[in-house]
Amino acid sequence: MNMIIAAAAGGLSQTLHDTAETFGWSWQLFLAQVISFVIVALVLRRFAYKPILAVLEERRRKIEEGQLNAEKIKRELAQAEKRYQEIIAKANADAQKMIDEARDSAAHLSERKQQEAIGAAEQIIAKAREAAALEHDRTMESLKRELGRLVVDTTAKVTGKVLTQEDQRRLQEEAAREVS
Repeated sequence: MNMIIAAAAGGLSQTLHDTAETFGWSWQLFLAQVISFVIVALVLRRFAYKPILAVLEERRRKIEEGQLNAEKIKRELAQAEKRYQEIIAKANADAQKMIDEARDSAAHLSERKQQEAIGAAEQIIAKAREAAALEHDRTMESLKRELGRLVVDTTAKVTGKVLTQEDQRRLQEEAAREVS
């Protein structure tokens, strides 16, 4: 039994040797190729793979920053809208209070005084509405400027390039149009 195994092993060894000779295999050449492959793999890892991973990581970080800035802009916009609604509600409450006071006073006065009081109350309402409209316009302008600035900053960070004055102006105008 051991002889059969030894003969088979000897035949296998001879077959391998014959195959290596047929294809021109040399252990010195094979070793040189393995060493060359290891050197190329190490050089690629050092100078190609790691820098590419670093660039990809930086890009991922910038995208995350852009998303955080976009969320911040949304929150600020919601806060500005809430402030606008509060100002309108307060102005309407104040106007209604003034109207009620004017009507109470007018009930005690003569017909002429009653007409003057109603006229004054309507003027106050008009002024309160104008003031609310002006405050809304100022708030929206401020919001548009801030949103434009944040869009320009976010775009510059996400794209990684310095924006020209024309690019900044165009982005601010687009952001202002979208808010409107």
